[in-house]
Formats: sequence, C-alpha cells, structure tokens
Amino acid sequence: MTDEDGSLHPSRAERLLGGAAQPSTRPPRPPRPDAPPAVVRAALVAAVEAALLIGAALVILWLTLTSDPDSVGRALAEVVYVGIFGAVLAAAAVGLRRVSAWARGPVIVLQILLGLFGYSTAFPGGQPLLGIPLIVLAVAELYFLATPEARLAFYERS
Repeated sequence: MTDEDGSLHPSRAERLLGGAAQPSTRPPRPPRPDAPPAVVRAALVAAVEAALLIGAALVILWLTLTSDPDSVGRALAEVVYVGIFGAVLAAAAVGLRRVSAWARGPVIVLQILLGLFGYSTAFPGGQPLLGIPLIVLAVAELYFLATPEARLAFYERS
C-alpha cells in the first residue's frame, strides 16, 4: 500500500504475520579436488564390470525365460543377485569417481568375490574364456585402488 506521497506501508497481514521471507542463498560448495588418475581408472574398471554384470543378469534372465531350468527359483535368485551386484558396483563406480570414502569398501569386497568366481569358472569350471577376464579385471581394480595416490586421495577425504 502506498500513501499519497508514494511511501510504502505494509499491509495489515504483513504487520501481524510478518512479511514474506527473502529467498535464501545457498552457501558455495567447497571445490572438489580432481580424482587422481589411478582412481579414475579404478572407477572406469568398476563401471565396465557393472555393465558386464548387469548384462549377465539380463542374459541369465533371458535363458531362464526361454529354456527349462532345473529350478526356476534358483535361476531367478541368481538374476537378482547378479543384478544387485551390478547395481552396487555401478553406484560405487560413481562414488569412486567422486573420491567418496564409502565407495572403496564395497568395490574391494566385490573384487574379491569376482576374482574367486573367475577362478572357479576358469579352472575347476573349465571356462577360461569367461573366468580369466574376470580375474584380470579384479586384479586391475585392486591394483588401482592400492596405488599410493589412490590411498592418499581416500585418506585425505576421510
């Protein structure tokens, strides 16, 4: 409301209840340091593994639906497990790229599991074309995360 002289007076509601709040400004985010090359490579390997796991889950699902498995329940459980591992690894790959401390642990655990699965597939299972690439990816991932620059990057974040 304005007077004859053009001065602004608050309305009765503004006087009783207070005026509208001014929009708040977000505090500036602290600059995020760039991830070291070893961590970027580790994130790339984890993303590749996640894509392969999700693809394997889809293949297992397709084979379950189009064939006659011994146990449909076990086959679907395998699809769920492989899909969950792929999703966790994909989220952890993003976390690694951002140098988030939470991402390192799940990646290491999954690499140990994938390495053991690759070994049992390649040698006792007689499928070296499937098992050896899993072993190579798991060893590469563990190597990248064990480099001094990667350990230092995660140490500085925690």
